[in-house]
Amino acid sequence: MIWILLGPPGAGKGTQAKMLAEHLGAEHVSTGDLLRQAVAEGTELGRKAKSFMEAGELVPDELILGMVREKLGSGSAGGWILDGYPRNRVQAESLAGMLGEVGETIACVVDLQVPEDELVRRIAGRAADEGRADDTEETVRNRLRVYREQTQPLIDYYGGRGLLQAVDGVGGIEEIGSRVQAVAGAAGRTPR
Repeated sequence: MIWILLGPPGAGKGTQAKMLAEHLGAEHVSTGDLLRQAVAEGTELGRKAKSFMEAGELVPDELILGMVREKLGSGSAGGWILDGYPRNRVQAESLAGMLGEVGETIACVVDLQVPEDELVRRIAGRAADEGRADDTEETVRNRLRVYREQTQPLIDYYGGRGLLQAVDGVGGIEEIGSRVQAVAGAAGRTPR
């Protein structure tokens, strides 16, 4: 069983994915972590990905899908929480095809919804805490605009399949976690 967490930068996807994985006894799968691990271990997919990264290019979708396939093939009795993947409709369609091949199903897609001003506040605060000057309000708002443009077709795709669950991503971490766990747990009991 697969659960997917969507949400704009600053929505808390990583934090909520880890909490949900612990709650469900599932494995948290971050494509960023998979990519870094494959490169560090020098796997075939990691070597291919590294060449794109060193050239300053995006890692192609098929390489990311290959890493996700390898991870899902390693087995997890509790299922997987996908964090950061898919990012667009093409990736979602490729993922659906791959899941059909390996006999997995998507329980639900959780969309963490947070107002833009709150996201800007969170990201700017995080950047200040980390001593980074690259996350200005203008750059953050641009990242959010790009996210919305790329993700709306993905939200429509999953919504049209009855898999999308919108969750209010404002509040304390535990409060948001309770909301995420409630919808994900309910969906996990009734696979689609």
